[in-house]
Amino acid sequence: MSATFRFGEVGRLPLPGDNVAIAIRQLDAGTVIDYEDQLLTLDHTVMEGHRFAVKEIAPGEALLSWELPFGVALQPIQPGSYVINKAVLEALSVRSLKFALPAAPNFADQLQPYVLDEANFQPAPVMPAYEDTRTFMGYRRCPARGVGTRNMIVLLGTTSRTGSYVKQLAARLQGDLESYPHVEGIVPAAHTEGGTEQLNNLDLLLRTLAGFIVNPNVGAVLIVDYGIEAVTNRMVEDYMREHNYPIDDVIHRFLTVDGGFHDNLAAGEAIVRAWLQAVNAMERTPESISHLKIGLQCGGSDAFSGISANPLLGWISQELIRYGGAASLAETDELIGAEPYVLQKVRDVETARKFLQLVERFKERTSWHGANAEGNPSGGNKYRGLYNIYLKSIGAARKKDPVTRLDYAIEYGELMPDSGYYFMDSPGNDLESIAGQVASGCNLIFFTTGNGSITNFPFVPTIKVVTTTQRFQLLSNDMDINAGQYLEGVSMDELGKDAFEYFLQIASGQLSVGEKAGHSQVQIWRNWQQTDASRLEELLHVVLPGGEPIPVQTDEAAATNPIRFTFYRDRDHLASDQIGLLLPTSLCAGQVANMIARRLNKQELGRTEQLSRFVALAHTEGCGNSAGQPEELYARTMIGYITHPLVKTCLLLEHGCEKTHNDFMRHQMDEMGVDPSRLGFASIQLDGGIDKVTQKVEAWFAAQLAAAGAAAKETAGLEALRIGILSDGPVADEAGEQLAVLTKMVVGAGGTVVVPENSSLLATPAYRGNVLTTSECKPSIAYGEHARQSGFHIMETPTEHWVETVTGLAATGVELMIALVGCRPMQTHPFVPMLQVTSGLEMQQTYAGDMDLLLAGDSSVWTEQILEKCKMVIEHNYTPRLYQQGNVDFQLTRGLLGVSL
Repeated sequence: MSATFRFGEVGRLPLPGDNVAIAIRQLDAGTVIDYEDQLLTLDHTVMEGHRFAVKEIAPGEALLSWELPFGVALQPIQPGSYVINKAVLEALSVRSLKFALPAAPNFADQLQPYVLDEANFQPAPVMPAYEDTRTFMGYRRCPARGVGTRNMIVLLGTTSRTGSYVKQLAARLQGDLESYPHVEGIVPAAHTEGGTEQLNNLDLLLRTLAGFIVNPNVGAVLIVDYGIEAVTNRMVEDYMREHNYPIDDVIHRFLTVDGGFHDNLAAGEAIVRAWLQAVNAMERTPESISHLKIGLQCGGSDAFSGISANPLLGWISQELIRYGGAASLAETDELIGAEPYVLQKVRDVETARKFLQLVERFKERTSWHGANAEGNPSGGNKYRGLYNIYLKSIGAARKKDPVTRLDYAIEYGELMPDSGYYFMDSPGNDLESIAGQVASGCNLIFFTTGNGSITNFPFVPTIKVVTTTQRFQLLSNDMDINAGQYLEGVSMDELGKDAFEYFLQIASGQLSVGEKAGHSQVQIWRNWQQTDASRLEELLHVVLPGGEPIPVQTDEAAATNPIRFTFYRDRDHLASDQIGLLLPTSLCAGQVANMIARRLNKQELGRTEQLSRFVALAHTEGCGNSAGQPEELYARTMIGYITHPLVKTCLLLEHGCEKTHNDFMRHQMDEMGVDPSRLGFASIQLDGGIDKVTQKVEAWFAAQLAAAGAAAKETAGLEALRIGILSDGPVADEAGEQLAVLTKMVVGAGGTVVVPENSSLLATPAYRGNVLTTSECKPSIAYGEHARQSGFHIMETPTEHWVETVTGLAATGVELMIALVGCRPMQTHPFVPMLQVTSGLEMQQTYAGDMDLLLAGDSSVWTEQILEKCKMVIEHNYTPRLYQQGNVDFQLTRGLLGVSL
């Protein structure tokens, strides 16, 4: 017989007028609940955070939470019925559940569009300000910049091309901090933007970079470009001066990288070291908390976010604003459906109108890409009870207290000069949204989370607020504040006062939990490829290549080259190296994966089994971006890495709340015929946080390597080669001819050569005319697709971005890349070696220290020279120079239809 529970023991009703309740723990089918003197019997097992009806709901009637509609009943819904929609049923279908789900949805995601009643609009009065002020210990800058909560030296890559430079430079400078206690960090700010010719987010990018530079937490900033990108230092400086950014108040230097990578690192070190004494002389002083500007974020949200954690941020924001401070609400698509709540108190009709215009613009932009702004909730959101964007938005909007008025609606990264409550346009992608708030001037971030998101920003502290006590206890080493206390009877006033005091301590210099963990990420709102819907139908119905190799001209003499290579025998294939791959399934797991990989390498785990090293492929995808084609592209590329011949053993690390979680990846592998049984799987959130998941990952890799043992070595000829050939800039005829000889040599012997579609090689007659058998030749494999058949392949490339091209090329299974450089050396891959070669005299003179091979003299011997260098790399007698120097990057493309949500 099923137990009977009082409603308060098992459920929560956000507001009295609601007709559905939230289960505060998993409730088995048949559970009886005493609700307002009626007994409800659950018809299915209801997961924690999911909803069940407490009143009878007729077909066509709205389902209500917080007394706002989030869907319409498709059939009569009786009290005790598990309330579920199609999207959640689909999301749960790929999860490993031990109970039955309803056979069909009982409500649909239908909502009437919000219409602003301008005729009857009434401006809301401002809340009365406190007469007295409070203080915190901050870094006073000029009036236009405000007061910092941190004193950082920031190394800012103007574009993605200098991202690896600023990261490597920061790593080289960490030892200097010991002598300068008031310099609270030397941090890189590397991002994905500005490296391609067409930028539809140009104004947004310039505004964000400008805002980063003058953020009050910045004591000094080095801004770095190559001078050849779509966005340059000159453009940034001109923008800042034209728009009156207080750049001259910041110690700064614009540096254009020119010449050897090592020499430029030395130049960067000298610049920063010359600043250390001046930045260290800046000291904290008592300052009014009216200088505090907080960014409000939610990520890994659950059904309790809108009940405990988000209202707590609403309380703190209101309190701060009454002291003269400012708060920023963001994530445009995560407020769709909550317009009646957001706009119930507004400063003026212009602000309300601007807010709605930003929402409509967001919807239009996503529609150009075949996406739907209402499709935002991730798989983790749905798993934890946020069924659709309306329900997610209603809870997210509670970061604005009901008594708080909306004062301003601003663009992404637009400065916040005044006190008040702001809305800033941004995607729901947490990191992209945070970057905009930092650019707007926020000097502290509040981040609420139901699942337990592990994320931080490099030079603005993040306070993480978790929604439930159970999740706080699971992740106590990674979370700051337990808002779950509210669910257990602590009043919001009491919880708010305690959290406000903690907030002031963090603002005054106490390290947040995330700062102690020592990892951070930056992601700016990524460029979108389409500016209207004119190509949408064409792009939606693109046919993928068939995977068959492309016929090439024969060269029997070349194919019999006697060169031999020593490989490892790894089960059913030969491989030139053996690595342990730690593959994060989303952006938020990336930096934790990096930390674990560094730790494993320091321990030298696997060396006795001939494992060369561990590699983590941190990236910016897997959450907060559109589904459909972009997600298929992502999964295909990830599986290309999982099946890569250089990977001896692989573990997938999920954050826990992303769209592309471990179960999603298992499902994708099943669809593509890949056996997941030999892979490891770990979850930062579900395994208990950074320390516990690190221990789990270490133990799994140790067991796998011990069981596998050491690999044997074998020799083989050209037939064992899998190489990628790509080019940057113009290709001389002699170089094109010799690379054609190399291509025919390898393919003729039975090996594999892959060339990206965007490579200038394919437009060079000296290469194309000597390799291909026909003038018309389309790609044979998709971006990131594992080349299953040996031979010659052309890989699709949806963008011109060098790192995105290299990332896709490596996923095809090539073990070595030959890059013919015509403009300047570029970032290398994290584990597939890249030989950078050039035949240009100017390139050889300027970048001799970065090049692996200078092609000069008699061109007829160049192919043999390249092969000999390849042999040295394969047999570990030579490491490409730019890899040694740390000029390494990794970035997945979103294709032509990817867009941030």
